[in-house]
Amino acid sequence: MSSAVKEWIGLLARLLTGGVWIAAGAVKLPAPHESVAAVRAYDLLPEVVVPTVGQLLPVLEVVIGLALVLGVLTRGASVVSAVLFAAFIIAIASVWARGMTIDCGCFGGGGADPDAASQYPWEIARDAGLLLASAYLVALPRTRLALDNLLFQRRTPLPLDLTDPIPEGER
Repeated sequence: MSSAVKEWIGLLARLLTGGVWIAAGAVKLPAPHESVAAVRAYDLLPEVVVPTVGQLLPVLEVVIGLALVLGVLTRGASVVSAVLFAAFIIAIASVWARGMTIDCGCFGGGGADPDAASQYPWEIARDAGLLLASAYLVALPRTRLALDNLLFQRRTPLPLDLTDPIPEGER
């Protein structure tokens, strides 16, 4: 596959993944108590950290989403994105394995949902796809239409002329 095609695929991965993060975080920002309740419903974290995680997670999601959509600090944002998707997959699989029926809280809401178990395979598949897109962005050095391309321009080294004599002090 040519590098141009890889860069265009990277742009699509950035926009899709970043858009999902922005949507997920933006929906939760106005109702932080719901986000805290969703984190609490998983029953995975110590209660002392649940409010902090519940309130900071939507902010982190929006920041990561904006970084990906704009293409700024893409590799770092993609690493965080991949780690979060892996954590969400583990969390959803955990509640499924424990027989819990909760709304994932991925796009707001959260808490008890008697029909949630039927959604777990779809939620895990969705997050696995987005995890793969994030991993692709970690591996890809540059994508199209990214601010990284302006901020971190590649500099080509000056050509070395082998016919020039080496100065005395540099031998």
